[in-house]
Amino acid sequence: MTLDANVSAAAAQNNMPNYVAGILRDGEVTFTTGGVANADTGAPMTPDTVFRLYSMTKAVTTAAAMQLVERGQADLDGPASAYCGELGAVKVLAGFDDAGQPVLRAPARAITLRDLLLHRAGFGYSMWNADLTRYTAWAQESGVTPPPDMYFGMPLVFDPGEKWEYGVSIDWAGRVVEAISGQDLEAFFADNIFGPLGMTDSTFRPDAALADRLADLHFRLPDGGLMRLPRNPPADPGFCGGGGGLYGTAPDYLKFLQAMAGDGSTPSGRILKAGTVAQMAHCDDNAPLVRALPTLAPTVTNDLHIWGDAKPRWSLGFLVNPETGPHGRPPGSLAWAGLANTYYWIDRDNHLAGVMMSQLMPFADKGCLGLFEAVEQAAYA
Repeated sequence: MTLDANVSAAAAQNNMPNYVAGILRDGEVTFTTGGVANADTGAPMTPDTVFRLYSMTKAVTTAAAMQLVERGQADLDGPASAYCGELGAVKVLAGFDDAGQPVLRAPARAITLRDLLLHRAGFGYSMWNADLTRYTAWAQESGVTPPPDMYFGMPLVFDPGEKWEYGVSIDWAGRVVEAISGQDLEAFFADNIFGPLGMTDSTFRPDAALADRLADLHFRLPDGGLMRLPRNPPADPGFCGGGGGLYGTAPDYLKFLQAMAGDGSTPSGRILKAGTVAQMAHCDDNAPLVRALPTLAPTVTNDLHIWGDAKPRWSLGFLVNPETGPHGRPPGSLAWAGLANTYYWIDRDNHLAGVMMSQLMPFADKGCLGLFEAVEQAAYA
């Protein structure tokens, strides 16, 4: 089946409200779309529809950090607090005392930039970590909410280097980029990633024109039905969240994936050296094993275990699959996703990449994953 036929059939089967899907192969891009982008105006989904990318931001921030490593401005293995002093004050949450107060201690060693990029620094997300859920509740009740508490006021849940834990590490890596460069991430990305690659619709702060093209956000009800959420203009984020703050389109993101699927460049320009891209994609037994993440916030995310029985590891930026996928994606391919059910993969062996963007909560929706699987199946058919 063609991409359009494969994906449209899967969309009907999985009750998908809207989507854009694309495949990049040897520099050529094919798109398919479905549904309505804006129910108020009736505007259909198109490749130029704008999406909340959430954690698809993380790979871009990692690429920015690696640009600084390339230039000799950042050290992967020295204390990251040398660039961002706030990291030197972060404590480890060792538990709670009998009165329910958090027990905090200094980490066994300093956090490095490599720790941040590998998600082994010890930072987490409260929606998947019970200790952080309890800490967040205590902080709110006690008035201990250093802004923005969701990101930079949270303690570590283990000592740096111990294991993998998905969380706000890349937000901190973004702060490192800002501290070294003297620019906020919006400006740094514009100069060093978006500009060279021609990504004209990617930003942390959408203007009115981009906001008009933003896709409606839906919520999946327990019975499988859909509820459209209120359409509000994007608020000023206050800071550029390197872990999840970007807005963008499927064509823009595929330009970034094209650079990562090849030698760090596209016909528009280069963002990284070939060796740096290979370093980011490399994964060996020293890379941290990824664990399943049972949800503690079911209205935000389902259980995160989208890799099934495989035992993937995390490279400098990506989930790396250890074995051939059911549709032919080879071992060593790279992938990740965003909270509103946007997904991508990068197959460097075949100069191929794919993306599926929807705007649906909670994360790891089975219907969205079925649609993403249909995109992959079409790519390898």
